[in-house]
Amino acid sequence: MELKEKISIEEIEGIKYRIKLYEPFDDEYKAAFTHYLHNSKNGISKYYKSGAIKQIQKAYQYKFPDDELSSKMAEEYIQYLLLDYKEEIPFPAPPEPKFYFIDLFAGIGGFRLALQNLGGKCIYTSEWDDQAKLTYKANFGEIPFGDITKENIKNYIPDNFDILCAGFPCQAFSIAGKRGGFEDTRGTLFFDVAEIIKRKKPKAIFLENVKGLINHDKGKTIYTILNVLRDDLEYYVPEPKIVNAKDFGVPQNRERIYIAGFRKDLNITDFTYPSPINTQKTFADIKEEKVPTTKYYLSTQYLQTLKNHKLRHASKGNGFGFEIIHDDQIANAIVVGGMGKERNLVIDSRITDYTPETKIKGEVNREGIRRMTPREWARLQGYPDSFIIPVADASAYKQFGNSVAVPAIQAMAKQILNKLEIYGTERK
Repeated sequence: MELKEKISIEEIEGIKYRIKLYEPFDDEYKAAFTHYLHNSKNGISKYYKSGAIKQIQKAYQYKFPDDELSSKMAEEYIQYLLLDYKEEIPFPAPPEPKFYFIDLFAGIGGFRLALQNLGGKCIYTSEWDDQAKLTYKANFGEIPFGDITKENIKNYIPDNFDILCAGFPCQAFSIAGKRGGFEDTRGTLFFDVAEIIKRKKPKAIFLENVKGLINHDKGKTIYTILNVLRDDLEYYVPEPKIVNAKDFGVPQNRERIYIAGFRKDLNITDFTYPSPINTQKTFADIKEEKVPTTKYYLSTQYLQTLKNHKLRHASKGNGFGFEIIHDDQIANAIVVGGMGKERNLVIDSRITDYTPETKIKGEVNREGIRRMTPREWARLQGYPDSFIIPVADASAYKQFGNSVAVPAIQAMAKQILNKLEIYGTERK
């Protein structure tokens, strides 16, 4: 195999197409390459340089399998790319950011959207789900890094960012007979968040989780989290608060726990959570303007099954079953799996064509009962209609069900920024 120390224009053009596709290369290097491109003007690209070079080398070797591109030439090629790099994306970072943040367990970018709206620039993001990565890339132009538990993925995280954001999954900790400190969180995803905080020491942290975290493992989990943040990592952490998305302009009853933290050397000793806004919305505010296709309408047989199921539970004194959200109501929390979609059925009588689009048992019901569409779920979470949904419905429901409510996150982030006194200023 020949080691190439010179590269022709023909070879440059030959691999440009492969680079644009970001395929079929290692996710780590794809992420590093896109992060490099998006941070080429702020000095942060140095953290992604080695991975970006490997991406170029792999792209070249894919196109020219008999040749190997030297690191020097790969670096020169990156500079060539930057000369005419213009990627049109729906949600670019502000050209003159007021602060930097990182986005862990990023999902489809709810934290990023909220903090960008406040003038922030995301300089690192991670997410393990491949379908969520597709949505993230389509909207923000970056491919998230993968499994944050791996040391090689942590090693890409830059220094000197202002806020660490993480909507980390909840796991029980083994703290029997211990004080519930940093070492007791090993083997959990919170440990990896704590490890990053310990290494990078951001000014502030913003964590989000399901409200059940308060009582998780009989209160041991939240006890350990707060103990680690306050005592081991030395952050001022006010008592966490459960915040409901319906209080911040979206018609969804979604309660989540928010945890804020500030590095102790900043001498911040108080914090006020965001107050609910006066605007109350209902499903009518986010309803599809045009009648959705019949694939969202329930079949007569499935609707009858749901009714029978609800009656059986009602006879036992249970309230389990499907639920219809009327236009003047707010939705239940949208969740993944179980009866997530069925607890948020709606009546939409605008349908005139009852021809099924897919194979169903029975007919399309004549009561106008349908599932909400993925776009309606996006609106329930506060995503603008310009947010691209590039994946199939099954993945879209999962992604929005797992996401954060953007307006509530934004309200909380604004309070954090005000406390840091960097909201409305330019990052130095």
